[in-house]
Amino acid sequence: MPRAIGVFCPSVRHQGVNDTSLKGKTLFITGASRGIGLSIALRAARDGANIAIAAKTAEPHPKLPGTIHTAAAEIERAGGQALPLVVDVRDEAAVLAAVERCAAHFGGIDVCVNNASAINLSSIEQIDMRRYDLIQQINTRGTFVTTRACAPYLKRAPNPHVLTLSPPLDLKPRWFAPHLAYSLSKYGMSLCMLGMAEEYRAAGIACNALWPRTTIATAAVEFALGGPAMLQRSRKPEIVADAAHAILTRPARECTGRFLIDDSVLYEAGVRDFTSYSVDPGATLLADIFVARDPPPPPGVHLEFMW
Repeated sequence: MPRAIGVFCPSVRHQGVNDTSLKGKTLFITGASRGIGLSIALRAARDGANIAIAAKTAEPHPKLPGTIHTAAAEIERAGGQALPLVVDVRDEAAVLAAVERCAAHFGGIDVCVNNASAINLSSIEQIDMRRYDLIQQINTRGTFVTTRACAPYLKRAPNPHVLTLSPPLDLKPRWFAPHLAYSLSKYGMSLCMLGMAEEYRAAGIACNALWPRTTIATAAVEFALGGPAMLQRSRKPEIVADAAHAILTRPARECTGRFLIDDSVLYEAGVRDFTSYSVDPGATLLADIFVARDPPPPPGVHLEFMW
């Protein structure tokens, strides 16, 4: 059975493992030109980390902000080193080339973050097969291909982590019926972490999944889910970034095979006030898709469940 969701990993200080900072570490992050991926990159950059920005957007998008080059500039202003790479995670050869270039440029890879993802909440009869194939290839297959490409370098890292932005494995029918294609793709990402955590356990590579308790104020949420009104009832991407940082600075051999929720990770790390993460601190937060009522959120966190 999958490890319990929302339960954080023990804080254990191991000799030779820096459990407070990502300084000097190299992170390969897919989809890091905007949104949650960029926020994770910026949090690591403030430590002085090296970031490979593996994303498709090299030229400005007419509707979405950010490119790999604007992201690189932000990362370097935050104190990190950046390597912008044009990568479509559906293209195995492109992923392999980008991973090799990252390792050669920075001298290795310590962390793989599978953030790139496509969303489509269409029902079975509404979705066309081209869109179905697209989200499976980006989400599940992209996670598998990227992690596999990074694995040889992670095996040589002192505290290697794979972190995937995917939900806890809850097989209740309500998470599948309204948007089966999307659910299959996101659960596929989580199943990758379940299997890879065990396969790479002996190598000491931590493989974990992280999911936000609430909707997150990103362009993807605005366009795919509910527009500006939903953003006002969401949290900022920084909450996921801070939770990711807390996970990635733990000893890998003590923290693997987990399905974690962002505010539970931070609560276990000592955070008690989550107000600053809300877009509108006075609004009732909306629970994200795949988030169940049990286990409950940290004390003081109030949610409305849409799903």
